Amino acid sequence: MRVARLHAAADIRLADEPVPQESPGHSLVRVTAVGICGSDLHWWTEGSIGDDHLGTPLVLGHENAGVIMTGRDAGQRVAIDPAIPCETCRQCRDGHRNLCQAVQFAGHGNVDGGMREFLTWPTALLHWLPDRLTACDGAMLEPLGVAAHCIDLGHLRLGGTAAVVGCGPIGLLVIQLLRLTGAAEIVAIDPLQHRRQVAAQLGADSTAEPAAPAGLDDLTRGGADVVFELAGVSEAVQLAVTAAKPGGRVVLAGIPGDDRTNFQASVARRRGLTIAMVRRMNEAYPRAIRLASSGAVDLNSLVTHRFPLEAAAEAMQTAARRDGLKTVIEPAS
Repeated sequence: MRVARLHAAADIRLADEPVPQESPGHSLVRVTAVGICGSDLHWWTEGSIGDDHLGTPLVLGHENAGVIMTGRDAGQRVAIDPAIPCETCRQCRDGHRNLCQAVQFAGHGNVDGGMREFLTWPTALLHWLPDRLTACDGAMLEPLGVAAHCIDLGHLRLGGTAAVVGCGPIGLLVIQLLRLTGAAEIVAIDPLQHRRQVAAQLGADSTAEPAAPAGLDDLTRGGADVVFELAGVSEAVQLAVTAAKPGGRVVLAGIPGDDRTNFQASVARRRGLTIAMVRRMNEAYPRAIRLASSGAVDLNSLVTHRFPLEAAAEAMQTAARRDGLKTVIEPAS
């Protein structure tokens, strides 16, 4: 099978490797769609993410969909939950599997992800796709799950106000979910005009540039109840803190390239803000599938670029330029 493997920053090489062998409790899956996430871009541009550094060459890709190839479910289209928790630690037993310290995660560490034609994965983590969802929709369920987890951590009351700082794919999904959950006002903030335009189309009441937030107080009427930060830079975090009202909540989901999150402590302290940190998602696939299959959330319009596996390097470059929204690789469409 063909595999795209990252050997160093900006160094993806195609190779032929054996098709992986099934083991008990696992299924062989032909990969049909892989979304490129911001965390993949950290690996691509820096050769690391947070305090994890690239060791042996790694197959990226944790936003995966495919088709089961063997067994009684052969031919079934699935979305692939990328996280394999240990199921024995206190976090797992308490229902917080996203906080498992021994988790194995696709496209991270020594666990190969989806940028290859075939993979084997625990059968219990393969979620069947309804007929109306495409392979790209299936890959988009992982970022939708992260967005749902952001909403869970935001605790926005019905009729509350929210701001979203960073309108990449997850930020745009957060906006859609905020509209579904009854936000009375949503402000979208992003430096890129095309992303602000899509944010307005998907439910934001108003938009602003982070470099010119002079009207932000007017937009949020003295501060938003909850601010979601999805940009991964300290300037965005500081803006999120500034945009929150006294007693408000800030949900930090962006991953900084230098593994540091900075904001003016006095502003956050005097406002008595609650800061919540996002760690991937927790048991979100079933409800993400329900939201997508019912048409309540638009996934299709967020996919703006598609590439074959042979063009994996070009796909990563396109995603890194942020020309569009979501870039998807289709290893075996």
